[in-house]
Amino acid sequence: DISKLKGPAKWSYFHLYTIIDIYSRYVVGWMVATRESAELAERLLLDTIEKQNIRRDQLTIHSDNGSSMASKPVAFLLADLGVTKSHSRPHTSNDNPFSESHFKTLKYRPEFPDRFYSLAEARSFCTEFYGWYNGEHRHSGIGMHTPFNVARARVLRNAYTKHPERFVRKLPQPPTFPTTTWINEPEKEGTNSMTA
Repeated sequence: DISKLKGPAKWSYFHLYTIIDIYSRYVVGWMVATRESAELAERLLLDTIEKQNIRRDQLTIHSDNGSSMASKPVAFLLADLGVTKSHSRPHTSNDNPFSESHFKTLKYRPEFPDRFYSLAEARSFCTEFYGWYNGEHRHSGIGMHTPFNVARARVLRNAYTKHPERFVRKLPQPPTFPTTTWINEPEKEGTNSMTA
């Protein structure tokens, strides 16, 4: 998702592009730029997918219907990389709740300034924020764990699968995490959201 950060003058903005792993809430990629464009979104997606070693047909990217994320260059890039696209429903502003919650956390931090006076200042603030967000911020949706802890549990499990001899007794057991994550959870059989 992309959010605007107030720039040095009235009606001026910097654009914060953010990619979140919705299972762990870990921010895997971000960028602050002076403009919003399909080319910048494409570059961030490509760099992040390569950095995270994502294989073909392993990833689904969910975004809003903004012009950058719904553009043909981004669609072609994702198709070339074997990434499935998912977009928010039209005219549904809360259909990307993880990024909306993330941006609210960012903008409600006590140290969040009223505006940024330079691109360097915005990038510096975001560097510190993402260090805190990934490593220290505890989320109710992931059992009050940090995104780093949830992501680390996945890494430990993969390491144990590949080399169990490196672990003295057994697979390290981090605290229990949620088993599924939904953007729009389907209704369970026999329940009805309508009230009489």
